[in-house]
Amino acid sequence: MSLVEQIYASAANAGLLKDCFWRPSDGSPMQHHPVGFTAPDDTVFDGLTSTTDHQMSYPASVLKGLAPRDTVEIDGVIYQVRSTRV
Repeated sequence: MSLVEQIYASAANAGLLKDCFWRPSDGSPMQHHPVGFTAPDDTVFDGLTSTTDHQMSYPASVLKGLAPRDTVEIDGVIYQVRSTRV
């Protein structure tokens, strides 16, 4: 187990992560992994309005193949993946 995986396992054991459910679009079985999940508020349009930019973090060893337009479920809410970064 890598250091990053150990950190995520510790965070999950401490209740700091959210359960994420992903059904890969290739038809493979649903995956369940604990992930970091934030929804910080940000201002847009030169400060005229605010928006929530949802962000999910996880070790590179899980959710392999997750791609834009895939959907994940966190806390009973379905989110569409907009982009991924390695």
